[in-house]
Amino acid sequence: MMAARRLTTTFAALALISVIGCAPSEGAVTGPGGGSTSAPGHAAASPGSGVDRSDTVGAPGIGDPTFPLDGNGGYDVGHYTLKLSYDPASKMLAGSTSIQAKAVQDLSRFDLDLHGFTVSRVTVGNSDATFTRDGDELVVTAPKMIAKDAPFTVTVDYSGVPDPVRNSSNLGSYGFIPTPDGAFVTAEPDGAKTWFPSNDHPSDKATYDFEITVPAGLTAIANGEQVGEPTTSGGKTTFVWREKHPMASYLATMTTGKFDVRTGTSPGGIPVYAATDPKYRNTLDLLYTKTAQITDYWTTVFGPYPFSSTGGVVDAYEAGYALENQTKPIYGGFAPDSGIIAHELAHQWFGDSLSIKRWQDLWLNEGFASYAEWLWSEHSGGSTADQMFQKSYADTANAMWSYPPGKAQRDDLFNDSVYTRGAMTLHALRKEIGDDAFFTLIKKWAATYKYGNVTTDEFIAMAEKTSGKKLGPLFDAWLFQPTRPALG
Repeated sequence: MMAARRLTTTFAALALISVIGCAPSEGAVTGPGGGSTSAPGHAAASPGSGVDRSDTVGAPGIGDPTFPLDGNGGYDVGHYTLKLSYDPASKMLAGSTSIQAKAVQDLSRFDLDLHGFTVSRVTVGNSDATFTRDGDELVVTAPKMIAKDAPFTVTVDYSGVPDPVRNSSNLGSYGFIPTPDGAFVTAEPDGAKTWFPSNDHPSDKATYDFEITVPAGLTAIANGEQVGEPTTSGGKTTFVWREKHPMASYLATMTTGKFDVRTGTSPGGIPVYAATDPKYRNTLDLLYTKTAQITDYWTTVFGPYPFSSTGGVVDAYEAGYALENQTKPIYGGFAPDSGIIAHELAHQWFGDSLSIKRWQDLWLNEGFASYAEWLWSEHSGGSTADQMFQKSYADTANAMWSYPPGKAQRDDLFNDSVYTRGAMTLHALRKEIGDDAFFTLIKKWAATYKYGNVTTDEFIAMAEKTSGKKLGPLFDAWLFQPTRPALG
């Protein structure tokens, strides 16, 4: 899902309250380039459903063993155009989502992920398509066969009251969450489907255009940069945003409500957008200043900032977590300290630019962002990374020793192991190969897979090549064994 969202006391020495945040298709910077009938007998096939999936029918899941029905097979999305209108009073969301994709097989039928809503029309190209629903699968039958490697556009018109994911083991509620004045939208790990039809898995990244209409007086915030000035007509205001860099679906947002906004440029020249709910108005300048300062610092540690702007949003919804929404991390119901901001901004490199291929590699997001908190503490005069490592290692009763971070826990995805033990893995690696090789590796990792998707095996291979050392036993002990590793 989105980054793990939880408030934790990191270390008594720092008295640091830390929100753990988290957080995939490959590619470089790109730009956007009559009613259907429902077919009740045309149900999507689910594992064990007994419905035949021919060679021209896209699979109902992308192949992630942790979440078998997340995402879909048969196509690769290149771009989403989301035209959305939201009314906080009625909680009604009306949308038209156009998806530009390429078939990766001959395709007669395919699925999109969508939770709830009434779908009024689906078109493929300029022709109406038949469709039906099977749980969170929107099953679309193309008017004619889509040939392998052919581009196609599917457009879905829909409306209804969004229904967020509730009572998840780690995050409580996530997805599209209505608030008194708008909506708090954090979609990790699979909540994008609660507000737009998508290939809802981080392994299929795409670029995005957002056109969001809300009652006049409210602000609509999405990823990337605002295109032109908002336009108001008939008591409604439309905001247009564009994210021209590939983005995982769980990082997309359309957070709306009353906000105070500050914009400018960091000392290093990166555009900054900061927004706070009026309840947190006194936080706006600190959010802006720290976001600019920390983003600039991370460029010296991780390499060039991968996106066209940085920022942050503080909403009044008391989520109790933060999420690294691409270009605009969001903090739910609290004023973030610099450690939390450092964590979420590190995700812009690790989790956002470099996205995981499967959820079992979540430590590559959370372990890196948690270690970034330690590096920020060290940089800013607090405890050193080694002191924080030793403090965590001394906690012999911690459940993370029986939860190796390299193995996904479906019902406890954002557990402490992927954060703390993930960070400890990186520190153990740093001590083994030395600072020069370690920081060379981190920059090389971020640059080599920029805008792409990554796996643990790829990181281990790069670590061994960069350092010239065989590191299999180290990674095995820290990532895969359900025991507390011995220190060398």
